[in-house]
Amino acid sequence: MRFTTEGEILLKLADDLLPRIAKAENDLASLKEDMNGRLHMAIECHSCFQWLMPALKEYQVAWPSVTLDFSSGFGFEPLPALMAGELDLVITSDIQARSEVHYEPLFDFEMRLITAPNHSLADVETISPDHLINETMISYPVQKQRLDVVKHFLQPNGVEVKKWKQADNTLMLVQMVSAGLGVAALPNWAISEFSRQGLITSKPLGDGLWRRLFAATRASEKDKRYLQAFFSTARQQCKSHLDGIKMV
Repeated sequence: MRFTTEGEILLKLADDLLPRIAKAENDLASLKEDMNGRLHMAIECHSCFQWLMPALKEYQVAWPSVTLDFSSGFGFEPLPALMAGELDLVITSDIQARSEVHYEPLFDFEMRLITAPNHSLADVETISPDHLINETMISYPVQKQRLDVVKHFLQPNGVEVKKWKQADNTLMLVQMVSAGLGVAALPNWAISEFSRQGLITSKPLGDGLWRRLFAATRASEKDKRYLQAFFSTARQQCKSHLDGIKMV
């Protein structure tokens, strides 16, 4: 038995169409999975709550079927949790190069020293590490070695401050600094409004301590549509509402 001329035409059509139909079915299944994904995240930056909550609210409108959840990431190491599948995304400025992890750049920001307006450092044009030797440094409740001001400013210059205090959130921290209880290092976008109100002064650390904020995900999942949508929403939210940052 063999195909007729008409049958050969139909066979050729089937050979062309059936693989395309199978691909379309797989694409639709993947799309459905993307639309109903999970985004469990950890945040390694207290100040990030200032822009993350509005970004998540906007994201949920466009992606209502994605399950959102987050933890602070301050009491545990979030990267192992990401690799184990317990988390899907980590907001961090600390890169640990691993082939299994993709770091999506969000924006660059400057860490600045804040003081009370009447503090002795308020009139100093540029802060050097030695300026902080006799100071009380106020920080979030995070291990000191994980703080940018320690890792990239104090520690490389062999400087340790006189005393440390902690504050649970940005508003409390700024109020403590404003009251003269110590100094602190915070991202420029987190303190701009307090500076405008005259509650604090803001000074550059050295020649400028610039850092980059990333969204870390598993490399195997970085191209998922709901993750790409989150990256885009976060960048747009930050570009529209944060002062002093540089988009990347």
